[in-house]
Amino acid sequence: MLDSAFWMTSGFILLLLVLSGFFSGSETALTAASRGKLRAQADKGSRGAERALMITEDNERLIGSVLLGNNLVNILAASLATALFTRLFGESGVPLATLVMTLLVLIFAEVLPKTYAITNAERAAALVSRPISVVVRVFSPVVKAVRLLVRFVLRLFGVTTDPDSNILAVREEIAGALQLGHSEGVVEKEDRDRILGALDLRERAVEEIMLHRSNIEMIDAAAPPDEILRQCLQSNHTRLPVYRDDPENIIGVVHAKDLLRTMYRLIGGPDGDAAALHDFDISQVVMKPYFVPETSSLDEQMRQFLRRRTHFALVVDEYGSLQGLITLEDILEEIVGEITDEFDPDADHPLMAAEDGNYYVDGAMTIRDLNRATDWSLPDDEANTIAGLVIHEAQMIPTPKQVFSFHGFRFEVVAREGNRITQLKIRPL
Repeated sequence: MLDSAFWMTSGFILLLLVLSGFFSGSETALTAASRGKLRAQADKGSRGAERALMITEDNERLIGSVLLGNNLVNILAASLATALFTRLFGESGVPLATLVMTLLVLIFAEVLPKTYAITNAERAAALVSRPISVVVRVFSPVVKAVRLLVRFVLRLFGVTTDPDSNILAVREEIAGALQLGHSEGVVEKEDRDRILGALDLRERAVEEIMLHRSNIEMIDAAAPPDEILRQCLQSNHTRLPVYRDDPENIIGVVHAKDLLRTMYRLIGGPDGDAAALHDFDISQVVMKPYFVPETSSLDEQMRQFLRRRTHFALVVDEYGSLQGLITLEDILEEIVGEITDEFDPDADHPLMAAEDGNYYVDGAMTIRDLNRATDWSLPDDEANTIAGLVIHEAQMIPTPKQVFSFHGFRFEVVAREGNRITQLKIRPL
């Protein structure tokens, strides 16, 4: 019974198992390999990494080709083993062949190559890229026909697929890797927040972080010069909008340095006459105001700031009405966190943690900033600020000491001014 045909068949089965292990390991290596690491290796001259990047651009075609090859060799190996075992043991050879081939395929064609591929993903991907690229080209017509058939069947059940879509968006892949690294202690929270903040600029609008018009400090162009000077000296800001008659009528933006330089020149230096300030006209000092729509993205607005060499913009809605203002510093704070200097008031702490587990939060604090500071996940789809979230969920303007529970947190209104909630006490349930 153990003739030359037996040994040839056994050797062919072993070869098919090796091929099956190659296909299984290649699939795992090419799908698990980091495209960022492969790109870095390709930039250093690795041809294998460059080929791996090329064939992984179309994941659907790659996986289809590898699965086609893997199934072909597995089915052929199982068929040959069944014939061989039936010849040796008769009818009982069928279950015996099934058991033996299952163990062999599981251990040597699946677990072993995939374990190696996962632990050495980029290296394995570069090594198998040349033969797999040949396999992809050979099986490409068959895979294309299978893809069309699969999409037709899915369409019969009302499922549509996008042939140009990626399995994972790059942003989601990076965010997931950062979250995983943070949970494992590899990535610091601050580093994660900075990178995610930079990635989110394209998805966020100016209106989400602008200073609301109710909090804008302005200068009245009709005010006496000494009052204008006093206001600029007492202000914590170096740039202030200037209006005439109506706060909606912004005629420009004055820089404190330009104002002081002009006033100093009017009075004639240190020995001059301060009475000359009576002829001062602030409209001759202001810079032309720069207006931006509230719907523009933070990414685009930062580019505009850098292109125009300005740090200050007034935000208007679709009707041209003033809604707020935004600065370059506001956008940078979305990346690096709160930026403070010696002129920021000490009282400006929108979040304070109490010993009893409660957090005292300024109502104007954005939900995103609170989530970043506390690692919470409060939704910001319906509102930008914490006060806005409470009003949206309560469907009313709450009064002090009212308590609400939603999204897994307890919200208590601490203070309110007019229709504006100024402080909340929040505690996770």
